[in-house]
Amino acid sequence: MTPKIAHYLQEKHPATPCIVVDLDKVEQNYADMRAAFPAARIFYALKANPGRPILQRLAALGCAFDAASWEEIEMCLAAGATPDRISFGNTIKKASAIRRARAAGIDLFVFDSPEELEKIAENAPGARVFCRLVVATDGAIFPLARKFGTGTDMALELMHRAPDLGLVPYGLSFHPGSQQVGPEAHEAAIGQVAMLFDALEHDGIKLKMINLGGGFPSRYQDEIAPIAEFGHGIGRALAFHFGNDQPEVLLEPGRYMVGDAAAIETEVVLVSHRSRTDPLRWVYLDIGVFGGLNEAVDENTRYLITTPHDGGPTGPVIIAGPTCDSADTLYEKSNNRLPLALKSGDRVRFHSAGAYVTTYATNGFNGFKPLDEHYI
Repeated sequence: MTPKIAHYLQEKHPATPCIVVDLDKVEQNYADMRAAFPAARIFYALKANPGRPILQRLAALGCAFDAASWEEIEMCLAAGATPDRISFGNTIKKASAIRRARAAGIDLFVFDSPEELEKIAENAPGARVFCRLVVATDGAIFPLARKFGTGTDMALELMHRAPDLGLVPYGLSFHPGSQQVGPEAHEAAIGQVAMLFDALEHDGIKLKMINLGGGFPSRYQDEIAPIAEFGHGIGRALAFHFGNDQPEVLLEPGRYMVGDAAAIETEVVLVSHRSRTDPLRWVYLDIGVFGGLNEAVDENTRYLITTPHDGGPTGPVIIAGPTCDSADTLYEKSNNRLPLALKSGDRVRFHSAGAYVTTYATNGFNGFKPLDEHYI
């Protein structure tokens, strides 16, 4: 949590549940990534947090955007981004969304199947296209390889088809999985992409761009590699595989840009024992899975949680949300321990909660309204 957020929560005491985003921290993360990748273009993946103040701040800084829908494209344009700074980066797009994007001036579209390539050709003639490859996602907390990407053989075939369909075969992309703790997965994937670049160039198709996707991490409880380490490792891999003839490099950070720029404040609704023989306390909060903490499902993302009673005796707890669905349980297996003094009415904070929270909140399940958003 940044000092700016801590001061805001102390002074304003906003109603809970709420998320507070430090826009200066977002800007600093963007600057750090630019320093680590001076030759790359940064396309913020706004699915991580599409808050309008975030988009406006990044657009003013010259950042580009990775959009997954026509609605996200509209958000980018409304925030001040020009069409040349927007990539339609979802391999699953409605034909109507492709047409609207093309009419708005969007010229960069991704695909990973022959059907999607044909759909782009029909609805965005003349556009630049890039093919998403499936790559290894070892080390990622959230692997994405099952749903997206194609193999190198099909990618080779489809990039050959693109000119015949009236499209420009522009580049290749991959995603090494979300929350990669080091650059090794990116480095390995670059080697895979380079071989395909060579094969296509041998056939007369000179690609101009490689999109390294996202996966850049945000710190929760465990240490992570600094972004400079990613820049060094990825830069070394690009130099090794492409030499002095390096293509344009695109990055699609989401979590890295906003994760550690925000905190959630939530109220303890109830602390209870479910039986006289069970030492575990249940701690129910006014936010849970359906309130935006979907990434805590299966306890993959372990947020740092602080309370007003830190420093005192602690005991094991199960942490859950307020709704009537038993799936609304955040942490049961992670051996979480919270202060024994914790009681109903106390406020607790989830640190580094800026990514994949606001967009995962349901619109009023059980009548609980989505968490309030504060951008400072």
